[in-house]
Amino acid sequence: MGDTDSQSVLEAPKLAALPIIDVEPFLHPQAHGRLSAAAALHAACSQYGFFYLDISSYIDPSEPEELTRLAREFFSRPQEEKDEISMSKEDNARGYQRLKENVTNGKADNHEAIDFYRPVDKPDKSKPLWGENQWPKVPGFKEKYERWIEKMKKLGMVVMEAMATGLGMTSEEWTELLSKVDDSFWVMRVIGYPPLPNEYDGFSCGAHRDYGCLTFLYADPTPGALQVFLTQPGLLVEKTGSLPAEQEVEDGGRWVNADPIPGCVVCNIGEMWEVWTNGLYKSTLHRVVHKGSNYRVSIPFFFEPNFDARVEPLAAALRMQEEDRAVRGLKGPSKTYQPVVYGEFLLKKVANNFDTGKGRYDAD
Repeated sequence: MGDTDSQSVLEAPKLAALPIIDVEPFLHPQAHGRLSAAAALHAACSQYGFFYLDISSYIDPSEPEELTRLAREFFSRPQEEKDEISMSKEDNARGYQRLKENVTNGKADNHEAIDFYRPVDKPDKSKPLWGENQWPKVPGFKEKYERWIEKMKKLGMVVMEAMATGLGMTSEEWTELLSKVDDSFWVMRVIGYPPLPNEYDGFSCGAHRDYGCLTFLYADPTPGALQVFLTQPGLLVEKTGSLPAEQEVEDGGRWVNADPIPGCVVCNIGEMWEVWTNGLYKSTLHRVVHKGSNYRVSIPFFFEPNFDARVEPLAAALRMQEEDRAVRGLKGPSKTYQPVVYGEFLLKKVANNFDTGKGRYDAD
């Protein structure tokens, strides 16, 4: 990375550091501090869209470390063995993608990955996203990753309820929202990042916003790779340096490193939460620029709405916005996000993510 780009990340002021939210108060129904923790979560979602989630009381740290070891074992195997579970052998979404096969903003990403989706009834690999998952032959891989999936699904429900509390939802409103995510069309990626070559015309993963609901990212300890774009009024975005041009981003912000913290996953909200909150929560732009010397591994889990869920602004979010407008003396109707059906939205989004013209998720 050139000097200009390094400064645009490294010199971000301390006030732009991402907050840390402890999940422990949400794990027990009568736990002390639930309301204050929910308020902190609400603030993190409305101000940043990205935060650290301390899951040390929920997950043994040796568990994701073992997942990382298994991933490294797979990625180190011969290319022809990895290609045995190529996504081209399924629905062009589930399975392995070679280095530079994933595309973001029209440029090939410098990573390889295996993608897994929620299993579906009556799989049909001729239908987009409707095939079967393909698992590496690495001993213990499938069993240990399936345990992780179950824990992340439960974590998703815990965080959803905490967010509902932070928004001041009634029990009836929470029950309705719960019905939109109780059969989550989850996605998990296992990603390997070699160092980004000098003068590479692209990124480890280009700037993007996540499509769905909540992302829980575990990554190895590599620093300086995941970067988050935080808006800060009055600042201008650096648009020069050694990094290639990418999609335009709004002025008044800065790229900030979101380095791994022991015991935490990085959590960010997707575009469906932006719809649910009518823009009160924003899906935040982020990218990966891995310039280090090691081979980086990350394991993002995407907790998503049900495939057929109709997503529309929540009454609680609209109430909150109207109260704010009243305090500020604003009159007239505010903009309202249009409803979407998640599965339809997802199919449109993933249509151009690979150089094959097929599609899936971006990386972290």
